[in-house]
Amino acid sequence: MLVRLLYASRAVEPINQSVLDSILQQSRAQNAELGITGVLCAYEDGNGFLQALEGGRSEVNRLYNKIVCDDRHTDVVLLDYAEIHERRFANWRMGRIDLGRVNPSVLLRYCEHPRLDPTSLTARAAMAMLEELTSTLSSA
Repeated sequence: MLVRLLYASRAVEPINQSVLDSILQQSRAQNAELGITGVLCAYEDGNGFLQALEGGRSEVNRLYNKIVCDDRHTDVVLLDYAEIHERRFANWRMGRIDLGRVNPSVLLRYCEHPRLDPTSLTARAAMAMLEELTSTLSSA
């Protein structure tokens, strides 16, 4: 059974490009073995994350439990968890959305301000925003 999990968290320390690249490299290698796909969005100067994970229920649950216990994260908030019929991010072992390349009007479509605060979004709005951002940036 496939599930999709959506969560937000804050980084304990500021995240620079090198650290983010390391997280993505590790995630992509691990996710390939586990059959997990998804997308990671860093926001507010790299201090927070919005992430969607898709895959088998057991694998996604185990990965999320590791994320919650990871001392690089704090304020981990589960935004949505649902059984799904198909993956939305099937082509991405772990895609990345760089908000520095995003037109602020896209964020304003879903957020109160032209900056991302995923904990203020409904799960439906967060998924719609991620879908729009991934399609916009992949065609850019």
